[in-house]
Amino acid sequence: NGGIPSDNPFFNQTTGNNRAIWALGLRNPFTFSFQPGTGRMFINDVGQTTTEEINDGIAGSNYGWPSCEGLCNPTNPAFRDPIHTYANDASTCAITGGAFYNPQTAQFPSIYVGNYFFADFCGGWIRKLDPVSGNAVAGFATGISSPVDLKVSTDGSLYYLARGTGSVHKIEYPANMQPPLISSHPQAQTVAVGQSATFSVSANGTPPFSYQWQRNGSDIAGATSSSYTFSNAQPSDNGAVFRAVVTNSFGSATSNDAQLTVTSNTPPTGNITQPTTGTLYQGGQTISYAGTGSDAEDGALPPSSFTWRVDFHHDTHIHPFLPATSGATSGSFTIPTTGETADNVWYRINLTVTDSGGLADLSYRDILPRKSTVTLQTSPSGLQLKLDGQPVTAPHSFVGVVGITRSLEAVSPQTIGSTTYVFGSWSDGGATSHSISTPSTNTTYTAVYSAGAGDTTPPTVSITSPAQGATVARKSTVTLRATATDNVGVVRVEFYVNGSLQCTDATADYTCNWRVPNQPNRSYQIQARAYDQAGNSASAVIQVTAR
Repeated sequence: NGGIPSDNPFFNQTTGNNRAIWALGLRNPFTFSFQPGTGRMFINDVGQTTTEEINDGIAGSNYGWPSCEGLCNPTNPAFRDPIHTYANDASTCAITGGAFYNPQTAQFPSIYVGNYFFADFCGGWIRKLDPVSGNAVAGFATGISSPVDLKVSTDGSLYYLARGTGSVHKIEYPANMQPPLISSHPQAQTVAVGQSATFSVSANGTPPFSYQWQRNGSDIAGATSSSYTFSNAQPSDNGAVFRAVVTNSFGSATSNDAQLTVTSNTPPTGNITQPTTGTLYQGGQTISYAGTGSDAEDGALPPSSFTWRVDFHHDTHIHPFLPATSGATSGSFTIPTTGETADNVWYRINLTVTDSGGLADLSYRDILPRKSTVTLQTSPSGLQLKLDGQPVTAPHSFVGVVGITRSLEAVSPQTIGSTTYVFGSWSDGGATSHSISTPSTNTTYTAVYSAGAGDTTPPTVSITSPAQGATVARKSTVTLRATATDNVGVVRVEFYVNGSLQCTDATADYTCNWRVPNQPNRSYQIQARAYDQAGNSASAVIQVTAR
């Protein structure tokens, strides 16, 4: 009915939209998949700079972001570690599609049944994972152009969506090897006199494949690859039909015909007039674009002949930003201030103009970012800070896009040798943890610390409700209450039930609403753990029984 389920893990501990939270600590859970028969959930979480993750989807879990990326549990038991990780390096960038192989009919060999397939956008591969161990990983497919999703059909075939080619592909594993099956046919082309036309074909089946292109049913000498470019089209070539014959050891397949239309019509010319060449952008800026289109036969082209598209380029891959939009000679868009924090990025504005004869011209204009260098420093130098939730040691410098929001945090307290340092202030006057907009000029932000012998006295904490040995009702909501004091001040109290973190309260009176499971005659250990400003902690523990 569109409402928030009452059995959500934080439903009785929060209010409003926060009740909809099912799990937290995920940076970019791009896809997730349920295992048929078991209901087990895997979450594919795209990392930032170091690690891609596959996480067991369990209600109420905290997977660590932004405090850590990858394996976090050894340093903080409150975080749930991924079942599998792999490095985000020069050849990989984003874990995308994922699917369990548990179809109604298992077409693949038994070694694949129950496995989990996952893909990487930049790696262009699909791998398989044993979900029981999380470690038995093996390659499955390579050479895929930017895979973004995987699905298993009831007949046991595996489908993948390749964004790079804008196509869906089917992977079969028949008992007997198969002859080629055309999966993508060549398309009809319309070109002007003197232009070139390129035809392409792809096929499924058992590789390797050989290709032979034909014109009007006759082989074309030397045209033996998956694509064929016909150059310098002339009026006499109008109406020619091209097709490809694909062959392997088990047979052959012939593609559909693709007709070449050669027209004396002159192709149009598009010109992007705005933004001008060399324009730089920054976060939050509105970019206006405009263009003209002309054609020898049609003259100045009307707005209906214009199609605009904007892509966001990051490193070696592309993210769609504005989809193809037709019917206007101009428009605008606003650069986001959040999202990608890397500096090797730019936007490409694409303009396609099409004349009345169907000929088109594509032009584009790249706009590059305005950048600055930000240095994070501490006084004294060498202390630890956090940038976008990730630990760095000062001094630390990075190049960023002007106007993009970044988060800074001073870690306090921290000890080097026998000296404990406590945060005092930021040079920009910000709070201990605060956000900045990347400035237009090179800037240094300094966190100033004071040194002392360091406080080693832990807080005093006690649980005031429920009482030790109390009986609580199943399916009821019980308010856990604690008091805590400390010589330098309590910063938070964490509440645990049987070792699982339920909630954190930073304000006295410290409370937590706990939903008692529907399990009779079960004992629960309630723990309240208090922390002071120096990082010292102490706990109080009681036992209760559910009836």
